[in-house]
Amino acid sequence: MKTPPPSSRSARLAALTAAACLLLAGCSALGATDDASDADAAASTAGLKVTLVAHGGKDDAFWQLVRKGAQAAAAKDGIDLTYVSDTDAAGQAELLRDAVRQKVDGIAVTLAKPSAMTGPVGEARRAGIPVVGLNSGIDDWRSAGLLGYFGQDESVAGRAVGGKLDDLKAKHALCVIHERGNVALEARCAGVKKTFGGETENLYVDGTDMDAVTATVASRLAQDPSIDEVVTLGAQFALAAVKSTDEARSKARVATFDLNEDLVKAVQDGDVQFAVDQQPYLQGYLAVDSLWLYRTNGNTLGGGEAPVLTGPAFVTKSNVAAVAKFAANGTR
Repeated sequence: MKTPPPSSRSARLAALTAAACLLLAGCSALGATDDASDADAAASTAGLKVTLVAHGGKDDAFWQLVRKGAQAAAAKDGIDLTYVSDTDAAGQAELLRDAVRQKVDGIAVTLAKPSAMTGPVGEARRAGIPVVGLNSGIDDWRSAGLLGYFGQDESVAGRAVGGKLDDLKAKHALCVIHERGNVALEARCAGVKKTFGGETENLYVDGTDMDAVTATVASRLAQDPSIDEVVTLGAQFALAAVKSTDEARSKARVATFDLNEDLVKAVQDGDVQFAVDQQPYLQGYLAVDSLWLYRTNGNTLGGGEAPVLTGPAFVTKSNVAAVAKFAANGTR
């Protein structure tokens, strides 16, 4: 074979080198484009602003769990989260309107008193802000136009408690409602009454005054010794009811909806028979995370048709150890 002259070899080498450089440059350019696209996508979803508007009291242990779950999801997703709450329905509605005026990227809201929230939820929808519900309003979230709902079916939970009381051979239950007009609380006691074979009566108390709660429950127990079961609708109210039974020298036992670290110990010690856990931490977490998923990938949990249930589950002395360590961490 004839060997090409040096000048031809040099020209060919130069051409190959140039082609290789173009190829590498093309690969580098392609990689840069992909990286830029990824960066743009990340930038478009970073720093989303979400507001969670709740109806719980400022120092309520239950709502602290909801808030912790929401904050955990926000930290994971890079969300700028604002948590606000007002026990007054009109105040809660105004907080929701504030979030709309601030043009946030998503809103999570509780519907404890749905009629008060219909107007501001509509304002958010007209502003193009996605809204999800949590904790309260399982019968109203679809008609309100929310994207999803995260919580327990309170009627189902109440019926389960009624069956549990039958298993415990209770005869006369006092269902203590700590917030008049709250649809979730009313549904719980109505559910108990529906399935419990004994007598169920409702007692309304001022949930913002724990001393008054203790005194009111004690007074009713003293008036009627036939009451052998007190059902409360929050962990702190169960602990107050334990004091009430002592003050009234009543033999009534105490059961409750919801739990916290102190309630876990009360179940362990046998002061409270059982608690119904609806997992408030999970409610807050899923509500915030669902808005991130919707904004970044168009996802709707439950398809916008079915609620995502976080309860109920019974916590008793036989299984309380399984959740005790999480309660100690402040997440159950």
